[in-house]
Amino acid sequence: MRIGIVTEDYPPSPGAVGEQVRGFAREARRLGHSVKVLTGRPVGPARLDDGPEVIRLGPSRPIFSGGSLRRISTGFAASEGVREALARERFDVVHVHCPLSPVLPLLAVHHASGPVVGTFHGGGRAGLALRLARRVLQRYLDRLDAAVALSRGCLEPICAAGLQVDFAIIPPGVDVERFGRARRLRRFDDGAVNLLTAAPPEPAGGLDRMLSVFLLLRAQLECRLLVLGDGPLLDRYRALVPEDAREDVVFAGEVGEAGPDWYASADVVCVPGRGRLAGAGLLEGMAAGRPVVAADVEGHRELLRHGREGELVDPGDDRAWVRAVLRVTRDPARGAALGERGRQAAQRCAWPSVAREVLALYRAVGVRG
Repeated sequence: MRIGIVTEDYPPSPGAVGEQVRGFAREARRLGHSVKVLTGRPVGPARLDDGPEVIRLGPSRPIFSGGSLRRISTGFAASEGVREALARERFDVVHVHCPLSPVLPLLAVHHASGPVVGTFHGGGRAGLALRLARRVLQRYLDRLDAAVALSRGCLEPICAAGLQVDFAIIPPGVDVERFGRARRLRRFDDGAVNLLTAAPPEPAGGLDRMLSVFLLLRAQLECRLLVLGDGPLLDRYRALVPEDAREDVVFAGEVGEAGPDWYASADVVCVPGRGRLAGAGLLEGMAAGRPVVAADVEGHRELLRHGREGELVDPGDDRAWVRAVLRVTRDPARGAALGERGRQAAQRCAWPSVAREVLALYRAVGVRG
């Protein structure tokens, strides 16, 4: 089948939405389907390594929404660009990520002439703007032939605003095989305990919490903190690290294909984000077989059971984080058991399984192929 995916967030811009889109597209192509991604063109010096599978529709700029960095396309030609691309490509199905978000997702729902599937990634609260636009947005929801939520919490803002939608829960995907064959980086194999976080450097990511917890841990544990991810606020978070701790905090930036080896180097993966969707690093840490300590929020509870695959702690209690990390690191056998059970649990989110669920949903709404 010919699949068109519409998203504002896509690499090289960092973010979980873009990584989910890229992961599904890769797996769907492996299964023999044609997949093209319609997205914006980042304004600035970003390097684009696109092939013919990516269609850039116009300038895209970063904005902060709900404490997270998102992108939004600009320009008066956006609507016509989406309409022309959809007409030219003649997709069997158009899959829109964050379908109630401006600009490209809403335009794609409006212009699509065939089956439309929307995936909700969650985030934020049901604010005043969402409530005021309820009637208009409900019409867009009614246009969807199927709706997907990555967790039940993802739809909480939609439901709280009084919008109605029937949805299927399909979890986020992860490349279990790639993380499973990763190797520990030698430069971090020196006896210190490696804590890793992929908390994005933005208000909703929880990186400030993780830095605070790390500084408390240093008094009781020989450790370092490996920070994955990049963004415009990264320098602000670097400045939060005291001078005497800077050698022990490694800001790795975007590590790309080397990501699994960084996870393999971790003794504990920490996931401090408070969002409704599983935070950055949760599934990656589980797939790598690392013990995970994560904020006790709904998106995490749907994937990780406390005391079984990891530890869930009060996201706002630094001391609780310290105790949880110490429990894992001071009992290596328990940490290894948590990691192994996490690896097994991550199998249900392996991309071959997740992609087949999405493809089955396409067929359920009448898409052939």
